[in-house]
Amino acid sequence: MSQQTESDLITELTTAITRAQKVVVFTGAGLSTESGIPDFRGPNGIWKSQTPIDFSDFVASEDWRRESWRRRFSGSDRFGTAEPNLGHAAIAHWVLTGKITRIITQNVDGLHQKSGVPDHQIIELHGNAQYATCLSCGDRYELEAIKAIFLPLETVPDCRQCGGIIKTATISFGQAMPETEMQAAHDASTDCDLFIAIGSSLTVYPAAGFPVLAKQQGADLIIINHQATDLDPIADLVIPHSIGSVLSQAASFDQANH
Repeated sequence: MSQQTESDLITELTTAITRAQKVVVFTGAGLSTESGIPDFRGPNGIWKSQTPIDFSDFVASEDWRRESWRRRFSGSDRFGTAEPNLGHAAIAHWVLTGKITRIITQNVDGLHQKSGVPDHQIIELHGNAQYATCLSCGDRYELEAIKAIFLPLETVPDCRQCGGIIKTATISFGQAMPETEMQAAHDASTDCDLFIAIGSSLTVYPAAGFPVLAKQQGADLIIINHQATDLDPIADLVIPHSIGSVLSQAASFDQANH
């Protein structure tokens, strides 16, 4: 495998996608770094310089909630201004042609939706940072509305419906994984014949268990990631090259032949 050129690997990827009936894609932070969104766990990740706020602290302390909103609204809004890259566009192409049935994502940036993928085909394991919800009643809040409340006096917002705690719609440290999404990801992983893991270190469980589950159920496993992962030994194909370039070339080849 190490002797294969990038072109050879892209040809294998395209062939595998063409041959498959149901493709499930699993995406991690590495897909969105090409859109200017830094990852969390990498050498230059956000968590190297900023300790994440635990969910229990956020719920228990208004000071921690204030700090959380302060972080969200300080500096440039990388999430809000980011645009889908070549990788997102390629994935959207295969979704819209019916080849990819579901996208399971660890990302919270909403770029799959922004690339044109319908909401119902995206399973967001870690939630979405593009809006906020009330932890009690589930009422949705747009971030601009929250920002208007919070700035300039750093007033911590409360739910207008029930007075509950408002939080970005992401899954924080110490917060339970969403049952509905986890079940949907489980079902998708057991009902595909090709599972492609893209831009994920595959070290965060239980999410990283889905590629293993798909493989155990008979699906082929392809991993596209800059760094080696613990699951490389069980993969049918490993592509350690630029994600956007690899996916866009494969999608272009697919379009040219259909």
